[in-house]
This record gives sequence, C-alpha cells and structure tokens, in this order.
Amino acid sequence: MDETQDQYYSSSLPESSLSHDSGGRSYFNGQMNRGTGISGLKKRGHGSRSWIKIGQDGNSQTVTLDKATIMRHCSLPSRDLRLLDPMFIYPSTILGREKAIVVNLEQIRCVITADEVILMNSLDGSVGQYRLELCNRLQNEKADDLPFEFRALELALELTCTSLDAQVKELEMEIYPVLDELASSISTLNLERVRRFKGHLLALTQRVQKVRDEIEHLMDDDGDMAEMCLTEKRRRSDTYTFSDCFQTHASGRVISRSAPSSPERTISGVQMLQRAFSSIANSSKHGSSMGSSDNGERIEPLEMLLEAYFVVIDNTLNTLLSLKEYIDDTEDFINIKLGNIQNQLIQFELLLTAATLVAAVFAAVAGVFGMNFETTVFDYPSGFNLVLVITGIACVALYLALLFYFKYKKVLEA
Repeated sequence: MDETQDQYYSSSLPESSLSHDSGGRSYFNGQMNRGTGISGLKKRGHGSRSWIKIGQDGNSQTVTLDKATIMRHCSLPSRDLRLLDPMFIYPSTILGREKAIVVNLEQIRCVITADEVILMNSLDGSVGQYRLELCNRLQNEKADDLPFEFRALELALELTCTSLDAQVKELEMEIYPVLDELASSISTLNLERVRRFKGHLLALTQRVQKVRDEIEHLMDDDGDMAEMCLTEKRRRSDTYTFSDCFQTHASGRVISRSAPSSPERTISGVQMLQRAFSSIANSSKHGSSMGSSDNGERIEPLEMLLEAYFVVIDNTLNTLLSLKEYIDDTEDFINIKLGNIQNQLIQFELLLTAATLVAAVFAAVAGVFGMNFETTVFDYPSGFNLVLVITGIACVALYLALLFYFKYKKVLEA
C-alpha cells in the first residue's frame, strides 16, 4: 500500500519538481534527523535506569525501571523523581508523600516505601555501603522497634552525616598547616593554596547547611513528620477499609430486613439517624483533642531520630564555621602584617627623601661656588675647606631637624 502511494505521489508530481537539486532533499533529510534527535531526547527523558530494590527481609536485587513505573508504584509526581535524576544537581532534600519518602542526601538517592527501598544504582561507594549496611541491619536486627521506613531513613542520614564529617576533618587537617605556614611566610604559592581551600570550604559549608536546614524544617513541621509515617498510615488505611466494608455489609442487612415499614417506624429511624449524627459530632469534637496527642505519639520516634542527627550535623557545621573564622583571622593578620611592611617602606622612603633634600642643599652650595666670579674666600688657602665644613655641618643639622620633626609628628617610630 505504501509503495503504491509513493508511486502515485511520484507520478502526480510534475517533472520540474522531480528534477530539483539535492539541496532541497538534504534540507528535508536534515529536518527529519532533527526530529529524530528530539524524539530521542524525549525517550531518554523517560528512559529506564538501574535501581536497587531492598525489601523488609534484607534481600536486594538490581532491577531496571522507568520513571512511569516508579511514579505509579509509589504515587509520586514527576517533579519528585526529578530530584533523584543524576543529570540534575539539586540540594539535599527529604520529602514525605502519601505512600513514599523521597530522599536526596548527597550521593544517596532513593524512594522509601513502607515495605521496600528503591535505591538509584551508582558506582559511588556510598551507594554500595548503604546497600550492604541496610541489608545487614534488616537481617540481623529483627527486634528493632522502629518501622521499616524510619530504619532506612536513619541509615541514609547516618551515612550522609558521617561522610560530611569525614570530609570536614580531612579539610581541617590539610588547611591548618597551610594557614600556619602562610602566617609565617607570605608567598604566592601559599596564597593560592589557601584560596583553593577556601573555595572548597565554602562549597562544603553550603552542603552541610542545606542538610541541617532540611532536618530542622522537618523537626519544626509536625505535618511533614506525620506524612512520613508510612507504616502507620497503611495500618490505619487497612483498618478504615475493613470497618467501612463491615458497616456497608451491616447496613445492607438492616435495609433488607426492613422492607415494608410503617410511618411510625420511619419516624423512629429518622430519630435514630439524628442521634447517630449527634454522637458522631460529639466524638469528632472529642477526637480532635485526642488526635493531636495521638499524632505526637506517632511522630515521637521520628522526631528523636531527626534530633539526634541534627546535633551531629550541627556540630559539623560549627566546625566549618570555626575553620572559616580561623581563615578570616589569618587573612586579617596577613593584612595587618602587609600594612606594617607598607608603613616601614613609607618611612624608609621618607628618610631617603630627607637625605635627598640635604644632598640637594649641599650640591646647591657647591654649584654656587663653582661659578666664575670673584670672591675673597678664595684668597685664603683654607677658605674652600672652611666652606665645605660649614655646609656639611648645616646639612647634618638640617637632616637632624627633619628627623626630630617627623618623630614629633609621630610620622616615624620613636
């Protein structure tokens, strides 16, 4: 069918259109190739990636999943999965959703549900360490009271805080000797090394600050913490589903039994319905006060967990801030030292200027007596020597007077 259509189109075209040069044909091919590239980009945007699934029993397996499958399985929007895309650089984030927790902490990017962890596979050592450690804990520590999602989140926070703290300690060990060497000997090489370390320090401070702010934000919002209690939400959802089915079945039995009813029965049924609504209203008023305490009990383990790692990351941030203050103090010391050297150079220049002035006076006297004019000074054999001695004494006195004046004005050090 396609061949006949091609023959029809080719026969229906005039000969002039069939005898076009290759420029139009190449332009058409270029447009087709461009369309193919765009479609390829779209396919890559929804392409499959390698993930690691870790179950509650501690067993893990490597699977290949696309974004659409994860979105349907975990009920997540596309913007949440964009946080886990390694092609984009996003700051550390922890998001609580209806059926999952989206975790983006440094190199650990995963989706935590009530019964499994979907971890993005990577060659980074943190990913392999997270996989091994979580599997070992799930297989060996069966009696842990924390829900599965809290245990997975705790390990992610632990590895992230440990990694950041190790980087801070390594930077601290490298930068202190360089700063001490720079304080004792100012050189271009030491300044360049300190500049490079300072840039690394600022980048690391931003990463630690973002993790700290994210944990603090979760601790300040009870709603976000309640949203992360996936096991409790699923248990309550199953309970509500069972109670709804039971009530529906019971109501169906009551309706079937009361098929023909008299008006008196109808009135009594309305009264019973009103009583039921009033009891529901009273229970809702009582439940509102009980719900907050129940909510606090549910999020208490998570709040304690977040608080523990908040203390750890806050100590790491304080170490970075103290290191930054040490760098600023070293820079201030260097600036003071350079200013002192500059002042010494200015004082030396002032002394040279005063000496130049005195030498200029001596040269002026010599120039005056070097002119061709008659004077009685040359009639005496020692007259020229006397002029030199008097001029020298006058120049020395002038120089000493200038020095005394500069010290009196505190231009020079005493």
